[in-house]
Amino acid sequence: MKFAALFLLGLLPLGEAGAADYFVPEHRIAGIGVARDGITPDLLQARTDLMIQSQTFSIMRDPQAVPGARRITSDRRLQDLFRSASQSSGIPATLIEAIAYLESWGQPRAESPTGPKGIMQISAATARTMGLKIVQAKRYKVTRERVLIPAKKGHKARYKTVTHRTPYMVTVRDDRLTPARAIPAAANYLAGMVQKFGGLDWAIFAYHCGQGCVNEMMDLTRRTGLPPSQVTVPRMFFSSNPAWNRNLYEAIQQQMERDFSPTYYFRVRRAEQLLALYRTDPVEFTTLSADYRSDFTTGMERAPHRLSVWLRRGDMVFHTCDDIKADQGKRLVKALNRPEYYGYTLRVSPDSPADLAYFEQASPAALGALTYVAFETRRLLEALNDSSVKFRPLEITALVEPQNMMKPGDREAEAHCSGQVFDIDYGTLPSREVECLRFVLADLGWNGYLGFVEDGHATLHVGCSPTSRDFFATVFQEATGKPSLSSSPVPSQ
Repeated sequence: MKFAALFLLGLLPLGEAGAADYFVPEHRIAGIGVARDGITPDLLQARTDLMIQSQTFSIMRDPQAVPGARRITSDRRLQDLFRSASQSSGIPATLIEAIAYLESWGQPRAESPTGPKGIMQISAATARTMGLKIVQAKRYKVTRERVLIPAKKGHKARYKTVTHRTPYMVTVRDDRLTPARAIPAAANYLAGMVQKFGGLDWAIFAYHCGQGCVNEMMDLTRRTGLPPSQVTVPRMFFSSNPAWNRNLYEAIQQQMERDFSPTYYFRVRRAEQLLALYRTDPVEFTTLSADYRSDFTTGMERAPHRLSVWLRRGDMVFHTCDDIKADQGKRLVKALNRPEYYGYTLRVSPDSPADLAYFEQASPAALGALTYVAFETRRLLEALNDSSVKFRPLEITALVEPQNMMKPGDREAEAHCSGQVFDIDYGTLPSREVECLRFVLADLGWNGYLGFVEDGHATLHVGCSPTSRDFFATVFQEATGKPSLSSSPVPSQ
């Protein structure tokens, strides 16, 4: 998995009130959580590149990634349409085909359950604004039935055949399903959005989110005080947190919950890169696709989340309590237990109390990630300046666990026998702290550091990426006051 190197803040004091009262790592990730309000142009570019790279999972986890790339790049008729649409609209052909790739995997008759259709996945309302025709006609379904006619006095009952004509509508023409019409129409629509919103990034955003959505998000981004030249989609995405530019933050959250529109620009850019890779080296592309297949799915299933890709069956090494006991001082280390200082409290409860000491262990990377998440969550919560909300240490309900104590088929629980994941129970945390926690996890996730998923009621199942484990192991070593085990704390994704 090839990603850009991440920016770190190394050996710099935070200068925050109360920082000495709890653990503050020296090696930190720039621009995360509360630190977003100090993002520089260089860091914005770095985070944009990382955000683009992070979309690899969203694309490559799908079994259609390889056949879709082959279809888009090898179909001569489609390639002619992409080039022609580019020449007439001014939109790069690579961008048009990237959208077709994301929207339909290059399938002309693709249909979404929500309504959009065709290779460019165009809604009926947008199709009309593009000049595409959708023509429907009324048809009738004819049925006949024998109906018993009640007998009149002095007559016998009889049957009568009754004919019913039930109207229904059929589509006799839908230009969305004809690539020769849909592709140039979509390209011209994008060109119009560039003229309207002043940038290709906003035009791409509009393709997925709609013009009203873009108007709102542009306005909220302008209100942050940015110069007009800096009002871009990446700036929008990285210019807020729960404590800073909150109106923009809430609008982004709303759109993310609706359809992940704020990430669409980054996803399209990554699709362009991936299609370019397929053209130059289809073998490497196919190998990359295999990297994003989960060991825990079968057939044509998509990988459900990043953790299912990062953890392989070979990582599940602790099958029994004896395996955990035999690992003392090797792959597992004892969790730190100073809740107010490190920001988390252990609520691990094995079936046998005698096993507690073994279950309160994990890999140094997992414990470093946990410590770092607690640190970023606490300082973001403090930045809210809400005296009514006091930080509560995160409740950790699971670290390492043996495989033979888990329910068969419980994929999330099975990950615990790797020692690389932990569970946070947020059910008793203040709502504002939960908000900060989720924001920090998502922010680290967009940088390629973490993956997390809901696991049951009010429980988050969290783990770090394989390439960030050295960094988080370094954070753990800092927390213990021991020299770092890692020669280089800078992870590369």
